[in-house]
Amino acid sequence: MPVIKADLGACQGYANCIVGASDYFDLDDDGIVVLLQTEVPEADRARVTEAARSCPVSALMVEDE
Repeated sequence: MPVIKADLGACQGYANCIVGASDYFDLDDDGIVVLLQTEVPEADRARVTEAARSCPVSALMVEDE
C-alpha cells in the first residue's frame, strides 16, 4: 500500500496539499504539515500523489512501501 512521507524541515506551510487532499493533509499551529493519514488506498493514490506534487518545496512524497 502506498504511504505518504513528509520532510517536516522542508515544509514552509504553503498548504497546496490541503487544497488537493484535505482528508490527508493539514497544518499545525506553526504552519507545518500534519499527516492525517499515512496509508493511501489505491482509489485515492492519484489524487493524493497530485496533492503531494503540488508542494512547491517538494516536502511530500507518496511511495510504495
